[in-house]
Amino acid sequence: MNFNQEVFKFDNKKEITRIKNFIIDYVEKRHKEGVVIGLSGGIDSALVSSLAVESLGKENVKGLILPEKDSNPDSKVFAEIHIKKLGIDHRVIDLTSTLTAFGTYEKRDNVIRSIYPEYDDKVHKFKITLPKDLLNNDSYNIFTLYIEKDGEIFFQKRLKKKQIHQIVAATDTKQRTRMMNLYYYAECNNMLVCGTTNRTEMLQGLFVKYGDGGVDLEPIEHLYKAQVFDLSRTLDVPIEIIKRVPSPDTFPVIVSDEEFFLRIPYHLLDLLLYAWENKVPLSEVCKELSLTKEQVLRAFRDFSSKFNATKHLRELPPSLL
Repeated sequence: MNFNQEVFKFDNKKEITRIKNFIIDYVEKRHKEGVVIGLSGGIDSALVSSLAVESLGKENVKGLILPEKDSNPDSKVFAEIHIKKLGIDHRVIDLTSTLTAFGTYEKRDNVIRSIYPEYDDKVHKFKITLPKDLLNNDSYNIFTLYIEKDGEIFFQKRLKKKQIHQIVAATDTKQRTRMMNLYYYAECNNMLVCGTTNRTEMLQGLFVKYGDGGVDLEPIEHLYKAQVFDLSRTLDVPIEIIKRVPSPDTFPVIVSDEEFFLRIPYHLLDLLLYAWENKVPLSEVCKELSLTKEQVLRAFRDFSSKFNATKHLRELPPSLL
């Protein structure tokens, strides 16, 4: 086995046909009229919507853009660019009022004020991240809160376990509210909800159960992020979206997937994940990626930890049946 970037290569046209057949077969066997997709302005939803249109025709694909007050304004812009290119029917539904009524922002901001009492969401913004550069820094997955004013970070503090749990619980209501809207429109139109989670995210648990992970079919869950980029270029996804830095897009300050959760740049992450998943010999990994044994083992420990901690997200609820 030759371990290098070529492990992600396949015949793009054959892979697109394979995914198209999967989508067509799944929709037809369930006697549905198409799919509904949430478009985030990111590359995963752009690729899935392109594949869905290739499979079912633009008249059988509906798109929802679901911003809220913390969303990056570029997300809606990029989503609309792609929707216009595809020619699909779509709706824009602002979730801010729904999330406000539930108390999403209040619950979250109360936790932040317990740490920094002067926090004012009209003046301040915040983000949470894990420690940077996992390969060179052997540190635990402990989140840090950063508070910003006028574009400058002026306060930071490591979060306690209960604090991060409360912030994440409130934030996850955003993805679950999006999914509620997607299922409403899917059921109104006798359609299925099409997911956009890729393999890199699935293995590490970078999705929300019954949020972006609560769907009817996942056409790209077998694709690493590198393959998502490759197929997106083949299907002519707008270059603005391909070049965009992947982000969860749920915090007032823009934070990348790498900062928030993954801790490794994507150009190394996918190969390291592939090596971990397929038990590639350590010596081959070190040689190909120019990393030390300690760096690779550090990444593998992190992968195993996240995979095991998020195992329940990938499982159906257990029962006694």
